Amino acid sequence: MEDRTVLKTGLIGSGVLAVCCFTPFLVIVLGGVGLSAWLGWLDYVLLPALAIFMGVAVYGLSLWRKKKYG
Repeated sequence: MEDRTVLKTGLIGSGVLAVCCFTPFLVIVLGGVGLSAWLGWLDYVLLPALAIFMGVAVYGLSLWRKKKYG
């Protein structure tokens, strides 16, 4: 996988999960659809996923910087 692809994946994933974690977006959507029972375990999934995508972004940035600056 290319360095830029890893970096883009990490940044996009972190951005999407940050919107889902730090705003009531999923609460409104899941409540409107009738799936509000899923909100109890949402933090167990979203916060580790956010940490993983942030780690991918940092790894992609380190690969990109190593390639760019030698």
